[in-house]
Amino acid sequence: LVLKREVYARRVATLGVSHEETIRNGSNLVNSLVNLQLWDEASTFLRKMLPAARQTLGADHDFTLKLNESLATNIINNPDCTRDESAFESTPDPCGGAAATFL
Repeated sequence: LVLKREVYARRVATLGVSHEETIRNGSNLVNSLVNLQLWDEASTFLRKMLPAARQTLGADHDFTLKLNESLATNIINNPDCTRDESAFESTPDPCGGAAATFL
């Protein structure tokens, strides 16, 4: 996890947050966070990455879709998140964090 964070940080520093390689490395980092059940960190990171992925790659790109899937997995498995589908119709984070739109 430490190495994945370092690689991501270096990509951001050299290529910028919206570069495809940065998004690819961010996707790898997210997978590790979710696998380690670091729900809050994964959710925060995903909500920062998704707008860049949508803008750079498009909403239908494989990495953008994988990030959306990771966010859904995070929300489903996070015990602090609401399972009420109506929570996704508004902008508040169903996990009680910062305001964001789900998809």
